[in-house]
Amino acid sequence: MKPLVVKQLSRTFKGHKVINDLSFSLDRGLIYGFLGPNGSGKTMTIRLIVSLIKMDRGEVFIEGKDLNKNREEALQHIGAIVEDPDLYTYLSGRQNLEHFARMSQKPISEERIEQVIDLVELTNRIDDKVKTYSLGMKQRLGIAVSILHQPSVLILDEPTNGLDPNGIKELRYYLRRLAKQDGVTLLVSSHQLREVEVLCDRAIVIKDGQAVDEFDLRSSATESTYSVYVTASPEADAYTQLAQFGNVEKNENQFVIYDQPYEQIPAIVETLVQQNVRYMRFVTNKVGRALLLVIRVREG
Repeated sequence: MKPLVVKQLSRTFKGHKVINDLSFSLDRGLIYGFLGPNGSGKTMTIRLIVSLIKMDRGEVFIEGKDLNKNREEALQHIGAIVEDPDLYTYLSGRQNLEHFARMSQKPISEERIEQVIDLVELTNRIDDKVKTYSLGMKQRLGIAVSILHQPSVLILDEPTNGLDPNGIKELRYYLRRLAKQDGVTLLVSSHQLREVEVLCDRAIVIKDGQAVDEFDLRSSATESTYSVYVTASPEADAYTQLAQFGNVEKNENQFVIYDQPYEQIPAIVETLVQQNVRYMRFVTNKVGRALLLVIRVREG
């Protein structure tokens, strides 16, 4: 049995079909990236899955429980942070956990509270007020709250928003630990595509409320290309020469060409030199498949 199955999910908002017959499923113990351009329906999908809003039609099964028919039973198997963690900053971390434990329909023991404190490594600060926590610590406490009832599925909407590189690295460690040690299945929506490629096992890409691709991020055959950033003059000549290699975007004082295979890069340099285009800056960034797919979705 798959821990989460979404079938033909649809939702209309202000006369616009935001989610349109969306279907996908998750395999147990894997971390999934949930990708798509702004406005593609990622957050709306998450809100539908966790029953914050009602679907127009479709089905969601969480551990085989039909969300439409057995809402409370289905939601016992899922945890979520949609946007920012919902915490009481005037309480301590422990008091927050105790409060949410009392609110849970499933009995939660003191032992379980200690387990999640240990899991997110907040033992040394758990009795301090949350208002003194860093953003990364608040995210970790939010995850602790969301897994108190031992869900088998955890959904996170933009969990790295506002985190510094060290905070992102720490969060990545805890999420991997949840998946690999506890067998929790994660669905992580994020606009930080590099982080998705590092963290996730698989990725689901949506556009206009429909799933357009799903792929394995751990495969050795994962596609990768390069983005090329060029600052050159004369600009008109630079644009003409670069356009031979693909779509060119002007970004402030530089040109950008996406989706270039590695072996193409020397040819780009050679063309600029032969045509007497003087370049002051030439930078390449490797683009993994997650970023490449979203670039293509945006263009298409």
